[in-house]
Amino acid sequence: MYSKDQASQLKQAFWTAFGQYMGPVMSADGLRTNWINYKTGVKHIYFKMQADNKMASIAIEISHPDIELQELFFEQFATYKAMLHSTLEEEWEWQLHTTDEYGKTISRIYTELKPVSIFQKEDWPKLISFFKPRMIALDEFWSNAKYAFEA
Repeated sequence: MYSKDQASQLKQAFWTAFGQYMGPVMSADGLRTNWINYKTGVKHIYFKMQADNKMASIAIEISHPDIELQELFFEQFATYKAMLHSTLEEEWEWQLHTTDEYGKTISRIYTELKPVSIFQKEDWPKLISFFKPRMIALDEFWSNAKYAFEA
């Protein structure tokens, strides 16, 4: 068991290492990208990577406070479902109206990797191998699909 401080330091060390590993990778548009805090450019749409002591997940999160608009965004993504899954080369889970860790209603499209722990350095290669190709694929997908969400 780790203290809060040790757990925080390990998480920070992992995300720093991941950021350095992804640093040389350019976006689908040929630009430098902050892969950890990926900017979609569309308010309320986020690409989120998370890892804890049991699992890792990567998700497209739609957090619009207006539930009907959130649903509209989700339906828009659904029209791009074949393109998304084709770019990712796998199918992800789709959840309309769930709650995040703060109790806020969100919708998400995600996949998980279990069992892995961000606190076990021997799991870091698995985590990087999980996150890297999926973030690159999400970026490629978004490079083509984002214009439909900007209006």
